[in-house]
Amino acid sequence: MKLDIFSEDRLGITEEILSVFVRRGCDLLAMEMERYHTYVSLAVTRLDFPALRQDILAIDGIAGVVEVSWLPTERKQMHLQTVLAKFPEAVLNIDNDGKILVTNDVARMALAPDEKSLELRNIREFLPLTYKELQKGETVDEVMLDNGTYQLDCMPVTAGAQSGGSVLILRSHRQVGKQLSNVQGQGETNFADIIGQSLKIKTLKAQAQRFAQLDLPVLIRGETGTGKELVARALHFNSPRKAKPFLAINCATLAENLLESELFGYDSGAFTGAQKRGKPGLFELADQGTVFLDEIGEMSVYLQAKLLRFLQDYSFRRIGGTREVKVDVRIVCATHRSLEVMTDDGRFREDLFYRLNVLNLEVPPLRERREDIPLLVEWFLDRAGQQVNTSVKAIDQDTMARIAQAPWPGNVRQLQNAVFRAVALDDYLIFETMEFSGSAQPKTDVEVDGAGVSELDLLDSVTSLDDAVQAYECSILGQLYQQYPSTRKLAQRLGVSHAKIARKLSYYGLSNKT
Repeated sequence: MKLDIFSEDRLGITEEILSVFVRRGCDLLAMEMERYHTYVSLAVTRLDFPALRQDILAIDGIAGVVEVSWLPTERKQMHLQTVLAKFPEAVLNIDNDGKILVTNDVARMALAPDEKSLELRNIREFLPLTYKELQKGETVDEVMLDNGTYQLDCMPVTAGAQSGGSVLILRSHRQVGKQLSNVQGQGETNFADIIGQSLKIKTLKAQAQRFAQLDLPVLIRGETGTGKELVARALHFNSPRKAKPFLAINCATLAENLLESELFGYDSGAFTGAQKRGKPGLFELADQGTVFLDEIGEMSVYLQAKLLRFLQDYSFRRIGGTREVKVDVRIVCATHRSLEVMTDDGRFREDLFYRLNVLNLEVPPLRERREDIPLLVEWFLDRAGQQVNTSVKAIDQDTMARIAQAPWPGNVRQLQNAVFRAVALDDYLIFETMEFSGSAQPKTDVEVDGAGVSELDLLDSVTSLDDAVQAYECSILGQLYQQYPSTRKLAQRLGVSHAKIARKLSYYGLSNKT
């Protein structure tokens, strides 16, 4: 039986209460004190309670005696256990000797699923770490347990300069991947977030919705700024994997060795500067989810070979590791380049291209869906107004017509930036005076006349070595195609296959020229 005894706050009243229990021969199991309250747990029956209650009320200063279900500490413990039970991570509280004081069921299943309780067991029985490491208050990226790999967060409990133990949180790599996915993204993405009512956009959405249900690789093509990642995110969040991580990486932004370690991870001591206990890569963190490889055409040939090996059975070894890791991920890739031409040139592995090009989506450039531009402008105006916390002005029809007819070589991204800049500066004359760099057509539509392209024209138009090579190649093919007006004759002249010439002419938009 548990009692709450209301009383005055006076010296000696607790001793008088205890004397009643002694006189009655009550077995006192627990006792807690708060101001104006004395909580006791007694081994007595309810038949004894009326007489005991009268004896306690007879004490000077006692205001009441009621039966309660829990002592304050028990109530707090029950609330704590309820909170811990809802935690998706494994949580443990250990004392200064490493003994486990409190844990939740997730931790028990992670450390010792066959045990009913881990309390008073030593944490070093389960974790291959010294207690000094557990007291540092650091994050250990990788802890190997029998049922998987975990990330460990250690948080010391201190009172002034005194240590009171530590709170440990274990997260499986799948949980870490999901958290990383939440940090990377902007929440759930649906096909309704792809703004547009043009025929090409409707066709794209319809194809993508079908592809979302198919657990196969997808290759998304499109010029820079068309929204390829938005399509990739919509594919993931409309697939059976939507509750799992979506992790993206741009293959053009990292050097080969860094990209390799980001994708495949590394083991302890793999290279100078590596973390002590190794680090998982995106493929591990995205297990059961989706990995989006943006600008796959920029990946080195070495990494292409390693990716091809991974796609055979979705298993790999970390850098410097010997253990085979097997994961379940869906690969979605994107590129603005022609992988067919890169394959012919030896810059992209043909076998990898066929492995990735199972399902294919083409995101149209903005100039091919001009009827969507007013919808996009209205959408961006609303978003920009919310971000800068200001009211936006309506765009008149003449200005909207100018915007719709502009070339927008940077596609949707350039349009969004222009709208946000106009709202932020409160200067809508930007749309009247803006100038566009680059041409309104993609580089594949270069016009080549009989005289060819001059070196000065090439130098003025290119922005990278690849662009220069393609422009020169386009010029040569354009001139020779007039002298050898069939793909077979031109292929024979250049000493390459007929199929390669056909692809090159199609890529550069020369196949219909006379």
